[in-house]
Amino acid sequence: MRKTKPKKRILLPDPKFKDTLVTRFVNNLMLDGKKSIAYTIFYDAMDLVGEKMKDSEKAPLEIWKKAIDNVTPHVEVKSRRVGGATFQVPIEVRAERKMSLAMKNLILYARKRSGRTMAEKLAAEVMAAFNEEGGAYKRREDMHKMAEANKAFAHFRF
Repeated sequence: MRKTKPKKRILLPDPKFKDTLVTRFVNNLMLDGKKSIAYTIFYDAMDLVGEKMKDSEKAPLEIWKKAIDNVTPHVEVKSRRVGGATFQVPIEVRAERKMSLAMKNLILYARKRSGRTMAEKLAAEVMAAFNEEGGAYKRREDMHKMAEANKAFAHFRF
């Protein structure tokens, strides 16, 4: 690489839960720089999760973290050209990218869901991911299946 790697920015913890992971999630959720609206959506979604999953004996933040963990992919496929042919080569996902993919998939499939408000959609997707179902979980399973199917090309890794 020609240039030096950019320095990692230090994120401040969110005001309610005092967690930097929540701040990262809210930054991904945010549209057009409207962070306060993104925080409102997230906190409302956590309140909805807390109401709907009272029997779970877990705090809404714990449910959310377990949901994120459930949709985190461990392997993915990358295209690699070898001698005129393109192979889908399975590679392990770096820790930073794992978290980023998990958050973005959760938000993407929450946006695609049917519901009245974004908070309701996000709460529904978080609960679905917690129960190992829903769009984001299916996406992770599909990534793992694709990597498993292309395991024969693992020796093309770089």
